[in-house]
Amino acid sequence: MHYSVQVIVQTMSTTAAYNIHVNGVLHCRVRYSQLLGLHEQIKKEHGNNLVPAFPPKKIFTLTPNDVEQRREQLEKYMQAVRQDPMLGASEMFNSFLRKAQQETQQIPTEEVPLEIYLSNGQKVEVNILTSDQTEDVLEAVASKLDLPDELVGYFSLFLVREGVDGGLTFVRKLQEFELPYVSVTSLRSSEFHIILRKSYWDTAYDSDVMDNRVGLNLLYTQTVSDIDRGWILVNKDQHRQLKSLQEKGSKKEFIRLGQTLKYFGYIKFDPCVTDFPEKGCHVIVSAGNNELNFQVKLPNEQMKEGSFKVTRMRCWRVTSSVPVVNGSSSPTPGPCSSAKCEVKLELAFEYLMSKDRLQWVTITSPQAIMMSICLQSMVDELMVKKSGGSIKKMLRKRHNGPLHRSESQQAVKSPPLLDSPDPNRDQIVKLSTKLSSVSLRGISASNSANDISGNDFHGNYAFEGIGDDDL
Repeated sequence: MHYSVQVIVQTMSTTAAYNIHVNGVLHCRVRYSQLLGLHEQIKKEHGNNLVPAFPPKKIFTLTPNDVEQRREQLEKYMQAVRQDPMLGASEMFNSFLRKAQQETQQIPTEEVPLEIYLSNGQKVEVNILTSDQTEDVLEAVASKLDLPDELVGYFSLFLVREGVDGGLTFVRKLQEFELPYVSVTSLRSSEFHIILRKSYWDTAYDSDVMDNRVGLNLLYTQTVSDIDRGWILVNKDQHRQLKSLQEKGSKKEFIRLGQTLKYFGYIKFDPCVTDFPEKGCHVIVSAGNNELNFQVKLPNEQMKEGSFKVTRMRCWRVTSSVPVVNGSSSPTPGPCSSAKCEVKLELAFEYLMSKDRLQWVTITSPQAIMMSICLQSMVDELMVKKSGGSIKKMLRKRHNGPLHRSESQQAVKSPPLLDSPDPNRDQIVKLSTKLSSVSLRGISASNSANDISGNDFHGNYAFEGIGDDDL
């Protein structure tokens, strides 16, 4: 997760409050004393050695410089806690954020109806408490649909924004630290709603879901809607075959044919900007099949397409910056998929272009964090599969929290790197010499930074020795 902290001097008071933005969205407003209390609880439970340093108390009134310094320190503290696999997944930390979110939005705990959308636009209404966390709401939806407990973890809840043309923008995957009802209602816009969608990438696990009637229907409606919105590419002959299967009611065969089509199971993002192969190129990014797919429009109007495999990404990071107004940064509250959002988000990943040559590729997009979440979940699946663990077990437990280090054998240390906002940061990084574990098979001799057409980028799964610490 990506945290940024904004200072707000409350009206009629000299006390500073801190807006905590999570993944580019205003999550809650807290005081220093509340965060200090959280720190003391974490320290008591986990010990001093594990807990990062917390900004110290000040005896005298804080100057503006002191306030800004404390803001930066609090931001780094939140990032450090979240990136620690034990602290970031702790119920203490997540419950603090949930409670703070509810108090900030001033929503009392009460029973309410909440509409959850399926991929075909159908609504499922569940009765929940406003204080129910993401896992509770997901289980309520599964119960309403009669989806078996062992399949609940194969699906997740996503916050989306529906455009006037019916298109969907995936804002983010709802996390364990938030209250879905509060998250969606606080946006105060009918454009936003919560959708149920499968949360895994490997299509081999579609078979597990299709063995169940409800699971089959959910996958079928998702496949149909992805084809209808153009996320999955279909030619005329394939369209005829799919239509015939639909008429016969052959849902499994429909899905199996869909699995052979280009971009099946991908999430498609809104048009954005990249610096690859040239700075300022417009690009449509899609995530799926353990890769980020680029459809790039070059400055000369030429279109090129290529893919960046996660198995060849050494690391990635998400950074944010906000415009300076009257000497201070002031991000506009609200989702960063909104046209009114002023927070600039970037996803940058270091990629093995050819033997012994790594290059940073940057995507500037309001959905940068959603892209990062997709990359992380791909890595989680690959790590479990490589270590011989049970992917089924991971999927069933995914909604209980992030992947534990023991399950991934700690082969990758918490990618992506989530840096504090620093628009002036130098992105030139000393290259690691630990590349011997990266498979270089399949690399074309014609690879260049100016050509990502065809299938230029390949790679086989090999993560040993490639982690954040190599930076």
